[in-house]
Amino acid sequence: MKAIRLSFFQMAATMRRDMMLFVSCFSPILAGFFFRFAIPLIESALTDSFHIAAIISPYYKLVDILFAMLSSTMFCFVSAMISLEERDEKTAVYLFITPLRKTGYIVARFGVPSAIAFLATIILLPVFKLTPLSPLTILLLATGGTLQGMIVALLVLTISSNKLEGMAVTKLSTLTIFGSVIPFFIKSDIQYVISPLPSFWIGKAILENMPLYMLPAFVLSAMWICFLFKRYLRKI
Repeated sequence: MKAIRLSFFQMAATMRRDMMLFVSCFSPILAGFFFRFAIPLIESALTDSFHIAAIISPYYKLVDILFAMLSSTMFCFVSAMISLEERDEKTAVYLFITPLRKTGYIVARFGVPSAIAFLATIILLPVFKLTPLSPLTILLLATGGTLQGMIVALLVLTISSNKLEGMAVTKLSTLTIFGSVIPFFIKSDIQYVISPLPSFWIGKAILENMPLYMLPAFVLSAMWICFLFKRYLRKI
C-alpha cells in the first residue's frame, strides 16, 4: 500500500511539472462554470432574439451527461499521458521490479485516479447541474462517467506508441462520449446502430428517465475495459 501511495504521489509531482496536464485536472471546474452560468445566459439571449420559448434548454439533460463524463475523462486522460511518458522513457519497466510491482503500478495509475474522478464527479455534478438530479442519478452518472474515462484512457494507451500520438488518439477516443447525444436527436430505431457504445445507454437512461438503461451501459463498459486492458497488459 505504501508503494502504491508513493507511486501515485510521484505521478502527481510529474503532473504539476507539466502545465498542460496540471490545467487539465482543473478543466472540469472551468467547464462547470461555463455550463452552469454561461449556457443559461446564451439560452436567454437566443430565445429573446428569435422569440422562441426554448432552444438549448430541452438539451440541459445532455449537458449534465457530458459534464459527468468530461470530469472523469480528464482525470483519466492525465493518468494515461503520464503512463505513456513513463513507457517512452522506459521507467515503467523498472517500476515493475520494485516493491510496487506491475499490479501496484496499475492501481496507482488507474485505480486511484479513477476513484478520484468518481469522487470529483460526485462533488461537482450537484454544483454545476442544469436539471434536477436525484442522488441515485448522480451516483449512476458518476459511475458511468468514470467507466467512460477508463475506456478513453485505455484506448489511448493501447493505440498510441508515444505521448505525441496519445494526444491525437485522445481527441478521437473522446468521440465515444458522444454516443450519449444520439438518443436526443434520433428517435427512430436506427439509433441502436451505436448501441455498443456505453455512452449511448447513459444518454438514453437520462433522457427517458429509465435508470434500468444504465445496466447495459455498465455491462458494455466492463466488456470494453476488459478487452482493452488485456491489450494494454500485452503492450507493457
